[in-house]
Amino acid sequence: MREEMDFYSFDKTRLYMVKDYVDQPKGVIVIVHGLCEHLGRYEYLAGKLNEAGYSVCRFDHRGHGRSDGKKVYYNCWTQISDDVNAVVDMVKAENEGKKLFVLGHSMGGYASTCFASRFPGKADGIILSGALTRYHTECAGPLPIDAPDDTYSPNALGSGVCSDPAVVEAYEKDPLVEKEISVGLLNSIGEGVNWLKENPDKFIDPVLMLHGCCDGLVSNQDSRELFGEIASEDKGLIIYPNLFHEIFNEPCKDEVIADVLLWLSKRVL
Repeated sequence: MREEMDFYSFDKTRLYMVKDYVDQPKGVIVIVHGLCEHLGRYEYLAGKLNEAGYSVCRFDHRGHGRSDGKKVYYNCWTQISDDVNAVVDMVKAENEGKKLFVLGHSMGGYASTCFASRFPGKADGIILSGALTRYHTECAGPLPIDAPDDTYSPNALGSGVCSDPAVVEAYEKDPLVEKEISVGLLNSIGEGVNWLKENPDKFIDPVLMLHGCCDGLVSNQDSRELFGEIASEDKGLIIYPNLFHEIFNEPCKDEVIADVLLWLSKRVL
């Protein structure tokens, strides 16, 4: 069953949300998308999770896609994970007794890592894809940027998102993919990454980290370091040879999804 709805976050900002719930789900998964994109780019992944018996909830970040908020902008590093926390609270209330997992990609992986570190134990597990957690690849240059928060620069991520030219073309032509990024958002991420570096002991949730070896947007070293530093006892790391940033859109995406489903199957019992 699909439901499109408006969800009002912790500060009453309206977030666009899509819920694809199945009957008698094994568990429920909250998908957290990346920078400048939107929930619609996870249609295939959501479908595969549904086929495997999982309910899925997706939302557009504030300032992204069909959600409200100043475009591609945050004025505080905690806002993005506060939004994730608000969505998780709602989904948990709707799916009482079911295990809940958060799956975040790129900036969504950063948001999910911040969420797990700030609200430990709220989710039953975290899945990270190309998560920006240490900023080894300085795609926006050194942070913080010395400019007003409402200064914008072009979104130059397109060519690095995937090894499949069709995915890159679709990304660049997608009217819901934002074409500019604010200094406020970038500086908020820089502040949050510094906090994550200083507080790895706060991450205790079960976690599966996935990263493309050839990711030129977020270095796989981010995931390697996070894996080594966090306090989780149940943690896994897979670095995929030859894959670019969007591992769920690569030609071998079904193999990546199979790894996710195998990990989930061992944690919903």
